[in-house]
Amino acid sequence: MDIKGCTVLVTGGASGLGEACVRKFLAEGAKIAILDFDAARGEKIAEELGDDVIFRQTDVVDMTSVQAAVDRAVDAFGAVHVLINCAGVGTPAKVLSKKGPMDMAGFARTVGINLIGTMNVIVAAAGKMTANGGNADGEKGVVINTASVAAFDGQIGQAAYSASKAGVAGMTLPIAREFADYGIRVMTIAPGLFETPMLAGLPEKARTALAQMAPFPKRLGKPEEYAMLAGQIIANPILNGETIRLDSCIRMAAR
Repeated sequence: MDIKGCTVLVTGGASGLGEACVRKFLAEGAKIAILDFDAARGEKIAEELGDDVIFRQTDVVDMTSVQAAVDRAVDAFGAVHVLINCAGVGTPAKVLSKKGPMDMAGFARTVGINLIGTMNVIVAAAGKMTANGGNADGEKGVVINTASVAAFDGQIGQAAYSASKAGVAGMTLPIAREFADYGIRVMTIAPGLFETPMLAGLPEKARTALAQMAPFPKRLGKPEEYAMLAGQIIANPILNGETIRLDSCIRMAAR
């Protein structure tokens, strides 16, 4: 798919991996709808970037909120061609700790945002994509979800996060198979350790130690590198139904 002239929805588009996608695809001629819970940040970015970017405060767990945001994008730009799901949380918690058993409300919140929220936006956006005219291959849309290496190498304290991201990876193939009838491709990116707000709060010493865990290159990934892969997925029509690790060959230790 040629990104120029397309409408791209980006959840979590007000920061980190999502913001990098917003800026990259706007520069390449797309129209962008940012769906994010952070209204202050989202509105600021939309105002900065101009008329081809809109922001809609969105709670991805609330289907009514999601549907309203997707409808707003279609009202503004006429269609939805690409969805990039970057919204997510990663609060660590052990199942059993010195403070007692895991707070199951926290577990449900993580799974709700990362997994159910991803599915909510897929449902709403794909429904709009089916109305698009197809290209020479009959392609009408592209969905890109965000999992994590934690889906495969979950560390102690990541039970909720790993479960949610494994769910995102696990539903990639069955949805891609289903959406093949509609001309919509579905892919997932599983990032390793990236320079995102999720890691920004760590001390510099801890960030350096994490970066050294990567075989090569020995550094944190840059959000622009995630956006680069998203762009390559959109452009390459044969990429479908797969989860790609984007992780400098890292394999996470137990802790």
